Amino acid sequence: MAPCTHSYCGWFDDVKGRVLTDMLSRKASEDSHGQNSSYFLGWQEYQKNPYHLIRNPTGIIQMGLAENQLSFDLLKSWLQRNPDIVGMKQDGVSVFKELALFQDYHGLPALKNELVEFMSKIRGNGTNFVPENLVLTAGATLANEIMMFCLADPGDAFILPTPYYPGFDRDLKWRTGVEIVPMHCSSSNGFRITSSALKQAYKKAQKLNLKVKGVLVTNPSNPLGITMTRTELNHLIDFAIEKNIHIISDEIYSGTVFDPPKFVSIMEVVNERTNSINNIRNRIHIIYSLSKDLGVPGFRVGMIYSNNEMVVDVATKMSSFGLVSSQTQHLVANVLKDKKFTFNYIEETQRRLKRRMEMLVCGLRNAGIQCLKSNAGLFCWVDMRHLLSSATFEAEKELWMMILCHVGLNISPGSSCHCSEPGWFRVCFANMSEATLKVAMRRMKSFIDSTVSVVNENGCTYEQSVNAERESIAKWVN
Repeated sequence: MAPCTHSYCGWFDDVKGRVLTDMLSRKASEDSHGQNSSYFLGWQEYQKNPYHLIRNPTGIIQMGLAENQLSFDLLKSWLQRNPDIVGMKQDGVSVFKELALFQDYHGLPALKNELVEFMSKIRGNGTNFVPENLVLTAGATLANEIMMFCLADPGDAFILPTPYYPGFDRDLKWRTGVEIVPMHCSSSNGFRITSSALKQAYKKAQKLNLKVKGVLVTNPSNPLGITMTRTELNHLIDFAIEKNIHIISDEIYSGTVFDPPKFVSIMEVVNERTNSINNIRNRIHIIYSLSKDLGVPGFRVGMIYSNNEMVVDVATKMSSFGLVSSQTQHLVANVLKDKKFTFNYIEETQRRLKRRMEMLVCGLRNAGIQCLKSNAGLFCWVDMRHLLSSATFEAEKELWMMILCHVGLNISPGSSCHCSEPGWFRVCFANMSEATLKVAMRRMKSFIDSTVSVVNENGCTYEQSVNAERESIAKWVN
């Protein structure tokens, strides 16, 4: 049947759409989830055409997913050696009934005890954690949102250093009504946090009539792949003391540090400052999960750690809206109880991450692309400024679309991370096999070589070569 061309049909569809929207809540109707970010749009394109070595060798390779699959074989081996744990048995006796009926949102004491030991060990025992200050949540996403509900009212603001994880626009803002004030960091000092940048962000919030309730940082940084220095951490603490605000330190990548300098938690630094005033320890909060360090994002094991009794109490109540299943708690508690396995697992994962990072950096270098020197995480912060047709975010978007649509690599443009300098990209390396990474590097080198070839042979500029691709890209955009 041919499509209807009557003009009133389009009018009817428009009215129908408005009626359906009017039946929903304002939250459901408004476009504030952040799903239209290029970070999420790249995922959508990948899902339509995913790469597979045999079934779809020309498909898109997913390099926008910060997932740690490098040591999954070790976890699989442990599960095979411990069938009773997987079968919900303890010392040969079934605990199925207890786990099936358990619903206390305080969580299994066995898991919380193991988690605080694991967290201390990863941080080099530089600080001790106690289970009474820990709140279990269904992943770090929920943990961050709960902290917003605990510390801020709708319309209040948190300062975030840029570039930052694109999902924060959804996690921190969508349901809470909290605003984000970007604190712009510069490539001139490796995107490090400075006291002047903190003050500038605070002044910007004041001009916007926003009440700043705190600063949220990721350490190690996503997307930079670097650990914060003690100098940066002290800048944050000084600033929080001066402004009487909170600090949330998202430390979900703390176990992925594969090169010096070692990871230092903000809790360790604040504990060393015996002269700190204004009860700052009660305004320092840590977010953690096992998604990155242990490579089990599907288990949804996240947590909040705080010395503030009121925050712990309220966060525990809020966690009832997103509990970790008792079966998962039981399994993870037993994995962490095997100290020899877990710490060998972390050490081996760090070795594998370093090797994989070096593969990516070397492959990009062969294509004439440099990276910010990293020592942690599942990604690199890649400098493609020299590939832009102009020093603009429009040119960055064009380059991103070309790499996504024509090269077949889904990477995350810096603009999705709110980077203030166009031309930077986050490229993940731990969610694929070595063979797939090699394919990705060959594609990138071929793309760069062909671009250079066009410029040299035709005497055109890179901008002209980009313009030649715009027609096909525009079709994809539409």
